[in-house]
Amino acid sequence: MKKNISFSRKDPANFFKTLNKRVNSYFKDNNIKRTGNWELYIKAFVMFFLLIAPMVIILTVSLPAWVQLLLMMVVGVGMAGVGMNVMHDANHGSFSSKKWVNKLMGSSIYILAGNDYNWKVQHNVLHHTYTNIQGHDEDIDAGKIIRFSKHAKWLKIHKYQKYYAFFLYGLLTVNWAITTDFIQTYKYLKRKLAYGKFPNPATQWTKLIIGKIVYYTLWIILPLSLGFVWWHVLIGFIVMHYTAGIILSVIFQLAHVMPNTETPLPDEDGNMKNTWAIHQLFTTSNFSPKSWIVEFYTGGLNRQVEHHLYSNISHVHYKHIAKIVKETAKEFNLPYNEYNTFWKAVSEHYNQLKELGQKPSLA
Repeated sequence: MKKNISFSRKDPANFFKTLNKRVNSYFKDNNIKRTGNWELYIKAFVMFFLLIAPMVIILTVSLPAWVQLLLMMVVGVGMAGVGMNVMHDANHGSFSSKKWVNKLMGSSIYILAGNDYNWKVQHNVLHHTYTNIQGHDEDIDAGKIIRFSKHAKWLKIHKYQKYYAFFLYGLLTVNWAITTDFIQTYKYLKRKLAYGKFPNPATQWTKLIIGKIVYYTLWIILPLSLGFVWWHVLIGFIVMHYTAGIILSVIFQLAHVMPNTETPLPDEDGNMKNTWAIHQLFTTSNFSPKSWIVEFYTGGLNRQVEHHLYSNISHVHYKHIAKIVKETAKEFNLPYNEYNTFWKAVSEHYNQLKELGQKPSLA
């Protein structure tokens, strides 16, 4: 049984209260909704186009095998793009002010190999609440193969994780498609976890199974029924998922498994040192704040500090409130972790993998 975690309620300087007041004023003074706008709708169209158009071309036009593989890589880029720009905002309830639109766009996770109940529990509940807390945030738990936290058990194989971790990142969505969802549904239902109303277990299992049938019909059965050789379909499927998986994994890790982020633990009674908001500043990091292409493609996930503090606000607004968050953090003498470029962040993540791979007594 996992110990309950309690964040401190002591914030004598009123950091989050002050920050909320300033962020609220930005939206009120500019008469702006916190949800998505035309910019997000254009991005959604572009990402769905990258996901669907190459697949339609492959299925309808006779092409050399190498061109098909390139197009499946583009599909993978689109898959990650839809996940970051559409599904992510929608399942946080920030894509639209209309619940039915969020539910529809959030359901795009089913064509990405996932399940909305599992994703909301893992991401919205466990990750966003217990960010970087070993044993509670599953995003820093890669089993025994990769050590993401200094509090995780060290094994000899971790000495080499700096070499193999990036290659394994590509398996993220493959695992989604095959095993992860079934394991998570079993665990989360048993622990009675939910984001919102707890689902009927039979309904959740039914949705999961039907979702997988639809998913495999779309990506496997359909190409086979159109005459594609089975091993061509299998290679294309793996290439698509590997491309999406490595993109998503790297972007996620650049937010939390970095030299400038902390992995604090609660005391023996389950109490955390900081308030939840201040905890997010210590455990989260941004990258590439001035790159419009990174901002556009990653769905604002390059601004994880803003996202973790305001996941109920659409990512299209993060670039506008980032200055407020950064200046307020500085004013209260709190960290605002950030790397200027994507490649600098990747380099530092590699260094962190290297550091965590050393035997603790030598690190």
